[in-house]
Amino acid sequence: MGLKDSGARRGRLLASAAVLGVFGLAGCSAETSAQWSRLGLPEAASDRAPVMGEFWINMWIAAMAIGILVWGLIGWTVIAYRRRAGDPQAPRQTRMNLPMEILYTTVPFLIIGVIFYWTIRVQNEVQHDSGNSDVVVDVVGQKWSWTFNYKDTARLDDPTAGVYDVGTMEQTPTLYLPVNKSVRFNVSSPDVIHSFWVPAFYFKRDVIPGQPSSFELTPTKEGTYAGKCAELCGTYHSLMIFDVKVVSEAEYEQHLQSLADAGRTGSAMGHADQHDIEGADPEHKEEGPR
Repeated sequence: MGLKDSGARRGRLLASAAVLGVFGLAGCSAETSAQWSRLGLPEAASDRAPVMGEFWINMWIAAMAIGILVWGLIGWTVIAYRRRAGDPQAPRQTRMNLPMEILYTTVPFLIIGVIFYWTIRVQNEVQHDSGNSDVVVDVVGQKWSWTFNYKDTARLDDPTAGVYDVGTMEQTPTLYLPVNKSVRFNVSSPDVIHSFWVPAFYFKRDVIPGQPSSFELTPTKEGTYAGKCAELCGTYHSLMIFDVKVVSEAEYEQHLQSLADAGRTGSAMGHADQHDIEGADPEHKEEGPR
């Protein structure tokens, strides 16, 4: 009787858990449900996102397929070759099986080869550079904020042409980008390794001192998106955040004009001695144009 009661109680608990699970899923917002369908990725906001999103989901599918196969083989082995009651001894042990060893050596190499080939194809597509971007922004990651230099595409070699915006520890900077316009980001750092990352763009790039690099993408959806440093860069790493506003071209031009009216013309390269306040009280010293 006790066993029956225990089984009934277990059944009721399982049924209750199932009902709570159903209600929990039903209570999810449409946004949360959509994110589940993207396997945790945020809503896409750049032209590089579709290929990256597809790659992400397909890698999960491949990983689950391999996992299910391996778990299935383990379960089958445990059940099929278990020691049964009355067996005089354990199942016969096999010390070497050449075909099996060739199989489990070759198959992983084939899987890795396919994933590597696919990764290279996606990488080439994501890093494609048209060489003729509509907008150029020099991004500087310094201890402990971000500097955005909006360049004049007609005079890229002139450091005085353009406007800039400098973030501080007290004020999170905002990067303005025009929607549906290709943007070239030139990223650099004067001090330590940072990482420029906008999750909604499905793209990030390490910012390494002495090794400036660039990439191109096109924002495809207006809105405000979070940006952050994806590299544990030091004491105030948590302050290495910024906002990205993808706006109409008219609003973008209006923002550049407001920076010019505020006297922020030229370039600000975020020198370390002006922003490195590790071990000191937070203090902002804004760099002038050069």
